[in-house]
This record gives sequence, structure tokens and C-alpha cells, in this order.
Amino acid sequence: MTDCMSKALIVHLRGRMSEAAIHKSVIAHLRTRPVPGLFFWHTPNGGYRRPIEAAVFSGFGVVPGIPDLLLLKPHWPRGCELYGLELKSAKGIVSDAQKATMAGLAAAGATVGVAFGLDEAIGQLESWGLLLQNRAVA
Repeated sequence: MTDCMSKALIVHLRGRMSEAAIHKSVIAHLRTRPVPGLFFWHTPNGGYRRPIEAAVFSGFGVVPGIPDLLLLKPHWPRGCELYGLELKSAKGIVSDAQKATMAGLAAAGATVGVAFGLDEAIGQLESWGLLLQNRAVA
């Protein structure tokens, strides 16, 4: 287990796992046991933006409320499915922008969800068939 993973596990066992720790742990699972061909990424839209910077990003097509993780699962011989997973701590709150964006993604054919805590996040990814079963996370 990496130092980062052991720290995340300790925080999780105490019941106070932050959203950042959940995110890092989920990424460790995705890197260690993805289904073949899975492509995933995080779009760093969060954080404070000065009004001018926010206007520039908006002009570039940045959408508020994009889920923390976007994942593409291939379907052979062609095509793929898009999944979006919003990660929250146990007491996290889904914003109106996140709700609207996830509704738009779902209307366009994506599968979206919100996970509160690490166990829910891993369970959701497994139920979507994006993680291989019975593989240890390094």
C-alpha cells in the first residue's frame, strides 16, 4: 500500500474521509483494476475564479457542475459509453449546478451518479462494470 493510500485508509477508518482523500483512493482503484480499454479523467473546474477569468473560461465552454470523474467504457467493435461520477464526503452536498449538469449528461445518454464516501464510490463503479473484481489495490 502506498503512503498516500495508507493515509487515506486511516482517515477513512476514523470516519472522516475528505472528498480529496476519497478522490485519490478512487483513482488508485481505477489505475489498479480498470476494465480493459477504460479511459477516465478529472476536469479541474472547481475553485475560486476571478470574474474575468470565469468569463474567459465560460467562453471556452467550461461547464459548471461537471462530475468529478468522467469515464469512457469501450464497446467493441465501435463506440463507447460515458459515465459521470460525482464524489462527496459523507456529509457532502450536491450543488444546483451539479444537479443540472448531471441531468443534461443523462439526457444526452450518459450514465451519472453521486457517491457519498469511498465504499459507495467503489460500489457504483463496480455496479457499472468499470472495475475488475478481486484485484488488490497497491
